[in-house]
Amino acid sequence: MVEELFGVVAAVGAGALVYLAAAARVVKQYERGVVFRLGRLHGDVRRPGFNLVVPAVERMRKVNLQIVTMPIPAQEGITRDNVTVRVDAVVYFKVVDPAAAIVNVEDYRFAVSQMAQTSLRSIIGKSELDDLLSNREKLNQGLELMIDSPAVEWGVTIDRVEIKDVSLPDTMKRSMARQAEADRERRARLINADAEYQASKKLAQAARQMADTPSALQLRLLQTVMAVAAEKNSTLVLPIPVELLRFLERGQQPPAQGPEHAQTAGQAQSPGHAETADPAEIPERAVDRSHQAEEAIEELRRAVEQ
Repeated sequence: MVEELFGVVAAVGAGALVYLAAAARVVKQYERGVVFRLGRLHGDVRRPGFNLVVPAVERMRKVNLQIVTMPIPAQEGITRDNVTVRVDAVVYFKVVDPAAAIVNVEDYRFAVSQMAQTSLRSIIGKSELDDLLSNREKLNQGLELMIDSPAVEWGVTIDRVEIKDVSLPDTMKRSMARQAEADRERRARLINADAEYQASKKLAQAARQMADTPSALQLRLLQTVMAVAAEKNSTLVLPIPVELLRFLERGQQPPAQGPEHAQTAGQAQSPGHAETADPAEIPERAVDRSHQAEEAIEELRRAVEQ
């Protein structure tokens, strides 16, 4: 009798253990449990921890509440300004209503992915190329609203959407590079023209100042010659000052004769005979003028060297 009693207790204990093992469910902290009894939603969502269900009658499905990072495959489309682009993005979402995520949609992950791809193609067609490249924040907000509207019924909320990359055709890249280069060249020319304008104003002031003191121009010329000659790697062509040319011109002219000297020479000459110069004096005058020119050039060279 006692042995039969122990056998019954052991059988009941084994059955209880088997039942407990079949009915026990553990829900993690980041999960929620949705229980179906005979195919119908039963009770509230099970909280994290140890939970029991009726074996063969109830079935629990766990839903992850963590934020899901889902990349959107690259979508190719034509922008509003007729440019073919290829855009890919990423969407961040999470489940806020586990029962709706299980009951209202077959696979909420796949549904969000398809909705994100459709919305991305729609955004591409409504936007211009400049907006895709420089105004992404506004496009991200619009894309988030387009995906979040139907996702609310699925128990899913969209945390954020980001456009990752915009791929352009090679021809468009070259065109944009030429446009940017032309714009930079335009700015460089404007800056250069403004610098030339300011320099011309300063040069005009300097010219007016040098007009009052002509010697300042000669000093500036000598300073420029010294600056160029300091490099010792170029050929210098030195212009001859006008004063030197005038000096040589005065040296070549014959000395002026006064009225008295001309009258005396006229009285000494006999009528009908013209005065003839001595042929021996002509070479001497030429030699004297040559020496004067050489001395002037030598003085100029010394001034330049100093």
